[in-house]
Amino acid sequence: MPIPIISQALREGVSSIPHAWTILRIAPWVLVLMALKYYFEGARNGSERMMRSKVVMVTGGTSGIGAEVARELATRGAQVILLTRQPPSDIFLSEYIEDLRTSTKNNLIHAEQVDLSSLHSIRTFATKWIDNLPPRRLDCIILAGGTAEPSGPRPLTVEGIDIEWQTNYLSNFHLLSILSPALRAQPAHRDVRVIFATCTSYIGGDFSKLDSVTRGKQKVVVKRTKTSPALYAQPKGVYALSKLALTIFAHSFQRHLNAYERPDSLPPCTRVIVCDPGLTRTPGMRRWLTGGSLWGLAVYLITWPIWWLFFKSPVQGAQSILYAAMEQQYGRGGGGWLIKECREMDYARTDVRNDEVGKKLWEFSEKMVEEAEKEGAVMRALEKKEIEVEKQKAEAEKGKKEREEASSKKGKADGSRRSRKGQK
Repeated sequence: MPIPIISQALREGVSSIPHAWTILRIAPWVLVLMALKYYFEGARNGSERMMRSKVVMVTGGTSGIGAEVARELATRGAQVILLTRQPPSDIFLSEYIEDLRTSTKNNLIHAEQVDLSSLHSIRTFATKWIDNLPPRRLDCIILAGGTAEPSGPRPLTVEGIDIEWQTNYLSNFHLLSILSPALRAQPAHRDVRVIFATCTSYIGGDFSKLDSVTRGKQKVVVKRTKTSPALYAQPKGVYALSKLALTIFAHSFQRHLNAYERPDSLPPCTRVIVCDPGLTRTPGMRRWLTGGSLWGLAVYLITWPIWWLFFKSPVQGAQSILYAAMEQQYGRGGGGWLIKECREMDYARTDVRNDEVGKKLWEFSEKMVEEAEKEGAVMRALEKKEIEVEKQKAEAEKGKKEREEASSKKGKADGSRRSRKGQK
């Protein structure tokens, strides 16, 4: 069809074709829009590696980038373990996993309950994992879970820690600290990778604001109750600080793994990789842009073409993580690479690779986790005691009520016999 139209335009002129000038005026703008969209979509993962028999653990695997990573790895045959806040018995989670199994034609997908906002939940899962003998197979851990809180009062976790600091950084530190023996115990020939999802905001992280996330120093504006978490005044820069801490910890963890002397005297088989997916239209990004309000959501919907053009979709944002998980060249070497747009890049900050900074951060995190877990254990013991007391009170009330009912029935029965005797 294009050839007859072009022929007609050459013979009789462009004006002979209906709407030709309108199309010619619009076409350049459409081409520019397509070029911009193609540019901002970013690079595509070109690795064709199959993942059959690989065991992959994913946090944040039910939404956003993590969900697309889990879907693609499952499509390639990997056994995917989703670490989710909800228990596996949750009806919505069960349906999600069934749909994922159906769409990927892979039944090796299941969930384990791990709430990243609870250090106790993380320890419960991780200790159960490493208690297996022989050690369970583990080929890859993808840490894609995170949160970006909108402005205003923000919640504290049950341990009294800033929600962004714990979810984005401290939970990953706690999880990997416990799982490190399982990673070290993998056979030397196995290609094991630990992938951290970060973002460019780590460049603006400021360690002078570390006191704002220290437990006990938050300015609480709403106290915690049994049904709702405590809220405190939002400090600035915690998100960037958490991403900087995560990036520094990635290098410290690689050194921690390399320092282990294997019984077979072979080099370590685990490599740590840091990935920057870029600006992506994830649910977390949308919540941050809208400020968690309906008015913000309305503005977001009105301006959605802007976000569509300049931000990646979750599928596009997952490409660098998939590249890091599957590209063959990252199965050897020293680890600690930064992957962005499916290629290796340099860090924008020199302190990321600073051993002294990494050591201080590790010690600070260990102390925070230790204090939080101690207080958390005391809180759980008190709550358990309260539940037992309430249960005893309920049983006592129930027994008292049953005795009163039994006494009332007996009185009625005796009265009825006396009345019958009187009538006789």
